[in-house]
Formats: sequence, C-alpha cells, structure tokens
Amino acid sequence: MGDEQYLTYEGAQNLRAELERLKGPEREELAKRLRSAIQMGDLSENADYHAAKEYQAFLEGKIQELEYVLKNAVIIEELQSDGSVVSVGRKITIQEDDYPPETYFIVGAKEADPKNGRISNESPFGRALLGGKEGEVKIAETPGGQVSLKIIKIE
Repeated sequence: MGDEQYLTYEGAQNLRAELERLKGPEREELAKRLRSAIQMGDLSENADYHAAKEYQAFLEGKIQELEYVLKNAVIIEELQSDGSVVSVGRKITIQEDDYPPETYFIVGAKEADPKNGRISNESPFGRALLGGKEGEVKIAETPGGQVSLKIIKIE
C-alpha cells in the first residue's frame, strides 16, 4: 500500500475544515498566548511560555499531518469497483461464527469508528475482508486470535 489515504467525501470535507481552523483561529490564539507569555519576562522559568511552545509543536505537527493526508487522499466514492468484491467504500454485512450478522462500511484509517460501523481497510477485519466475495469465509488475524468472518452481502 502506498501513500494513499482513503477518505469519504464527507471525511475529506471535515479534515479540510479542521485544517482551516487550525491554520486560522487556532494559530492566532496561540500567537496571542505566546506574546502574552513573552511579555511576562524570564522565559526560562515561564510555565505559560513552555506550555505554549509545546502546543505550538503539536499544532504544527497536526497541520502537517492533515496536509499530508489531504494531499494523498483518495476519495472512496470515486473508486471504480463493480461491487462484487469487498473494497474501500463498500458497505458489507458479515457474520462471525454463530453471532448475528453485522454491517460495516469499509473506510480509510482516518475515518475508522468501529462503534459506529466504520472499519478501517488497515484493521485486521478490513485487511482480511478486502477482495472477498459474497459467500466467502475470510480469516482475520486479531490480537485475540483468528476470527472467521462470512461475507453475507456487499453493497
């Protein structure tokens, strides 16, 4: 897998909005905090200054991360797939052993939220299911051991 960062259109919009917020109001607020801390004098023992500098490093790192993700984004609605195989952007219904079937949406790692039915293509379940077809049983290697997953439906 290359540098591709799989995102839904909505996920990309959310990341763009977050990036805009971080580069605008968040940076401006940080600049005010730094100016205020610098005006207090002796920077070597100024906790406000050190906290603001640490946050500045975090903020700039987050901005770089979001820019990287958006630069390498592959919008999953644009992916061409006939729907007969599990791929990023597909909704799938799977069944683990004798448990009731569960439905998930396969998304990129940045949008994964398993509690809300969104699993990453990089997760153990996601990796095992990619390329599978309806009726197939795939084995996921998880930290708790192997899990058998039957693909019931691909949408």
